[in-house]
Amino acid sequence: MNSIDDNSVTPFLSLPDLPVPLHQSQCVTHKDEILICGGFLSQDCYSYHMLKKKYKLICRYPEDVTLKGHCVVKRTDNNNPNDITLLSFGGGAKHSLVLRYVSVWNDDSGNKIDGINTENTKHCNEWLPFTDNNGQPICLGRMYDNYWGASALIGGSNNHLLFITYRLNNIAVFDLNLFRYIKYDKLPMHNEICYHCFVSKAINRLELNKNKRKHEMLLFCQDKGFSIEYDEDDNNFKFNEVWVCSTIRPFYAYAYVCINDFILFFGGHTTDDDCSKDVHKFSMTTNKWRKFEHTLPSPLYACFGTLSRDNTFVHIIGGKYDKKNVSALHIKANVKEWMREETEIEKQWIMIEKEKQEIHEIKMEMEKTYYNLAQKKIKV
Repeated sequence: MNSIDDNSVTPFLSLPDLPVPLHQSQCVTHKDEILICGGFLSQDCYSYHMLKKKYKLICRYPEDVTLKGHCVVKRTDNNNPNDITLLSFGGGAKHSLVLRYVSVWNDDSGNKIDGINTENTKHCNEWLPFTDNNGQPICLGRMYDNYWGASALIGGSNNHLLFITYRLNNIAVFDLNLFRYIKYDKLPMHNEICYHCFVSKAINRLELNKNKRKHEMLLFCQDKGFSIEYDEDDNNFKFNEVWVCSTIRPFYAYAYVCINDFILFFGGHTTDDDCSKDVHKFSMTTNKWRKFEHTLPSPLYACFGTLSRDNTFVHIIGGKYDKKNVSALHIKANVKEWMREETEIEKQWIMIEKEKQEIHEIKMEMEKTYYNLAQKKIKV
């Protein structure tokens, strides 16, 4: 049930509720559709048409697949942007499935659907085992890898690399052309990452597939943030720590979207079961944070954020209000709302946060100095 406080002033607009309450859902945007690919213990997949404001069932996950913190990414054919494949994997009980999507909103007339010949649409819109070129099934993740709450993205010079970040502090690269892992590494942290933010740092999204051999990404989870660079030629990672503002540090399981230079964060959850309705923004070029005066209509976590095709609206889908109540919420807000000049309250927050960051940096420098002195004494 939708739980918006109608008396509050909010930039969010209510849209038709989801067909079923969902949290930990995975969504991708395709043209004017949002493809909603299941959720926690929920196997139904829907298409929401942003112009028609209606939902249609696409399919269901196979009965033997249990969804608990799964991950879905979209891979587009470089030669035909209409031809997309969804890759679903991970979760508490691992699965590795693919779905070739053809719009469920097309009518039956004509010989082409989404620019795809109708004779080539057999087995579309159904989850099938992920296989190599010889038809052999591929299982993403080693037996001991924990993909519950993993986050992933597709990049690479030929849109062929799947970057997966997962518990405890792991990052892996899977080559989608070779059908094998080519790199495993660990983030320089002791915290556990799950239900975290993981995005490409390419400011111009069109630059992603222009034969670039070095790829920059950002990861945020609770009080840890990292800028990650992967070099295809050397097959190596470089990690640099990024400051995380104090008001989002306790949280994970937030919705997030990447728009131009910015990442927007919505809501979140703490290990103490606190739930947030705050909205934050991070600049990928200046590494500056902003906490907005405007908030979500109510506290929310385990929700999903995605953008409209033209990047004018951000959609927030599903989630939980607390431990017991799962939401069928679907709201949207104009991206312009989050690009306005700071209010006085927001300016005050920025000043206070700057002081906290300076104190933190001084403390880190002092600890580094003490450590170096201690090392010298040990050597003596």
